[in-house]
Amino acid sequence: MQRIDCRERDDWRSTAEACGFDFHTIDGERYWDERAYYAFTLEEIEQKIEAPTGEIEAMCLELVGRAVNDEQYLERLKIPQAFWPLIAASWHRDDGSLYGRLDLSFDGQGPAKLLEYNADTPTSIFEAAVFQWSWLEQATERRIIPDAADQFNSIHERLIEAWTKLGGGRPLHLTGTTGHPEDAGTLAYLADTAAQAGLATTLIDIEEIGWREQGGFVDLDNRDIELAFKLYPWEWMFRDAFGAKLKEAPTRWIEPPWKAVLSNKGILPLLWEMFPGHPNLLAAFFEDDPRASELGASFVRKPLYSREGANVTLISEGAPFAAQDGPYGAEGFVRQAFASLRSFARQYPVIGSWLVDHTPCGLSIREDASPITGNSSRFLPHAIL
Repeated sequence: MQRIDCRERDDWRSTAEACGFDFHTIDGERYWDERAYYAFTLEEIEQKIEAPTGEIEAMCLELVGRAVNDEQYLERLKIPQAFWPLIAASWHRDDGSLYGRLDLSFDGQGPAKLLEYNADTPTSIFEAAVFQWSWLEQATERRIIPDAADQFNSIHERLIEAWTKLGGGRPLHLTGTTGHPEDAGTLAYLADTAAQAGLATTLIDIEEIGWREQGGFVDLDNRDIELAFKLYPWEWMFRDAFGAKLKEAPTRWIEPPWKAVLSNKGILPLLWEMFPGHPNLLAAFFEDDPRASELGASFVRKPLYSREGANVTLISEGAPFAAQDGPYGAEGFVRQAFASLRSFARQYPVIGSWLVDHTPCGLSIREDASPITGNSSRFLPHAIL
């Protein structure tokens, strides 16, 4: 694994905007950054990222199977009791999942370590699936990178295949906070992949979804919402005014309700309990667990619910040395052992390992001068050399 400086394409901004990648720059700062790329060997990809990703996914699914049959798990995850039947029913129906992203610490030397699982509403999929692939093609043509360079990236094709499986001939509504540029871009891209799979698609803001008594959720044209992809977290849906309607609505959701288990950082200590010492896991404990003292005075403190690194604190010898502000933490925290993040050119990369229909199929890289990956962390492309 290497971080290799390279020249950027003169026209990358116009290329991004032409394909709908409007959020390539955020608050005047680069989000997409192709002044360098991360290079891997094929063995690193296949043996140290792809294979562990599949193994971690299998462990996570085993955890969900236990959780829906043992209320103690759901209590520890602080999931509201009113929604336990909804979660269990979606699991026992085998409701399908579209995608997810494991965030991994990997330095090219030791085993990849799971930092967290973005199981419910992962963004950055358009830039991972499409824009970094177009970078690879153009960078090869323009002799920016070696001719034989490749990329671990079949995300786009896998999404189309997954929509074919999930759609079942039903119309698809895609919803989220459409006024947010990144969310809107993600929804537009996923709608495009669904359309390529033959699904009829409708985009609708989450606040525009209505309710028909003795009917269910409807769109602005009063059409039933049979199948809905939501870029909106389950924990927010549980709190919203229409949350109480979820149990009686016939709508099938993507991601399904059982993903509320895996989008919770409480899975980190639960996985450690189930698979202690696993080479791809970091020791982790709920903060109120006496065993948390095993981590000593140096650890990472994470809220059960959090987005983009919010309310994460790094603590060394009892003193915080890096932290992100945010609105999370009321439900509690977990403590996780430090991952040995290796600095590349004074930057800390985190590997996003993508799964579509539970199959590992690509990666993305976010880097930051801080060891906490946040909303402003840059996206760098990768190549296999």
